[in-house]
Amino acid sequence: MSLDGYIAGPNGEADWIISDPEIDFRALFAQFDTFLVGRKTFQAMARGGMSAGRGTKTIVFSRTLKPRDYPGVTIVSDRIEETVTALRAEKGKDIWLFGGGSLFRSLLDAGVVDSVEVAIVPVLLGDGIPLLPAPAHRASLKLTGHKIYKSGIALMEYSVIARTDGRPPPPRVRRGRILQPDDNQRHQRDHDRTFSGSARATARA
Repeated sequence: MSLDGYIAGPNGEADWIISDPEIDFRALFAQFDTFLVGRKTFQAMARGGMSAGRGTKTIVFSRTLKPRDYPGVTIVSDRIEETVTALRAEKGKDIWLFGGGSLFRSLLDAGVVDSVEVAIVPVLLGDGIPLLPAPAHRASLKLTGHKIYKSGIALMEYSVIARTDGRPPPPRVRRGRILQPDDNQRHQRDHDRTFSGSARATARA
């Protein structure tokens, strides 16, 4: 995320993202077995030849994509909250909300986001696609960790301590998470690029 809160430029530009060798994306990806993505993010991934990797499941939330056209992924057209709640109850690794911002907003409103992480890139864009697009509700966060990289990137980790309706999030069985690195990462072609915004959410049994 840029310092002024954008995950991509006005036209989806990601040329401002810093490549930081300190961030071990291979180790990061190994923590997850399920990836949740919206239609725009998925189509950008497909154009770039990017996939979640072997032994993982990709769930795409879209009302327009047809399952028969994408046999390698699961297309979900409705019942988003129910789908994610069912995933929370399954055993497995953590879940990564891979993008984009609209899906993040929907899951945050549904109360299934447990934590939010943002890697703040030292740049001011002035305009672009926000991490949490409007209309959005307020959620209370608590700082749980941070790390400053030599490149100037600041990684901030927060837990969600209150849902948008004022109620606490569902109790976690273990350290489950959905990591939504923002729409910038949809342009990532390998694991050597930094992510700039994320939401760690669902707990797994």
